[in-house]
Amino acid sequence: MPSAVILAGGLGTRLRSVVSDLPKPMAPIGGRPFLEYQLDYWISQGISRFVLSVGYRHEAITGHFGSRYKGIQLDYAVEEHPLGTGGGFLLAAEQLGQGQPFLLLNGDTYFKADWTVLDAFAVEHDADWCFSLFRTSEKGRYMGIEMSAQGRITSLKSGVEQGPRLANGGVYWVHPRALSAAWRLGEKLSLEDDLFPHALATGRRLFGIEFRGTFIDIGVPDDYHRAPSLLVG
Repeated sequence: MPSAVILAGGLGTRLRSVVSDLPKPMAPIGGRPFLEYQLDYWISQGISRFVLSVGYRHEAITGHFGSRYKGIQLDYAVEEHPLGTGGGFLLAAEQLGQGQPFLLLNGDTYFKADWTVLDAFAVEHDADWCFSLFRTSEKGRYMGIEMSAQGRITSLKSGVEQGPRLANGGVYWVHPRALSAAWRLGEKLSLEDDLFPHALATGRRLFGIEFRGTFIDIGVPDDYHRAPSLLVG
């Protein structure tokens, strides 16, 4: 059964006006931490273990969840100093200790992407990375994706300004060979600005597949306030 890394170490500065002094994944939605909704969904998809990359106020996460959630093992990779999304990911992936593909999830994003479909598509195309994509018209916020007809990613554009497009939904299928030796463990890195561009430039096989399931990114107050209408029911 697959494992998943969850990036849960961000400062959540854009949410600070409505959720004070908590890591973003612990922001309350309908009386429960956002992270619980995310864990519930991925457990329903068959994920059997999670490694949480934590940093800012990590005690709020480790103290709430401990080592198990609904019978599923939770492990933690604690950043001693901020490592960014890329550095936090690499630190957590070290703990997986396995040779099979796994999921990488943004801790402030809920996206109903079907693991079975994602896995089958990635295996069929011998992917190193496979991005779960959603369609958006919002400008300047989400990484835009350009792909070939077969779904191979040819360009990644952060903060794009164009209109309706496919965008990165923060759910990734990762082959272990994608963990490049080009980076030092403990180095501060960004997924979007360092790891992904490097993967493209060195010929890694990046693919994308669109999903139409529920998507919400609670990183800004407007979407945080909208989250209960999508998640609580």
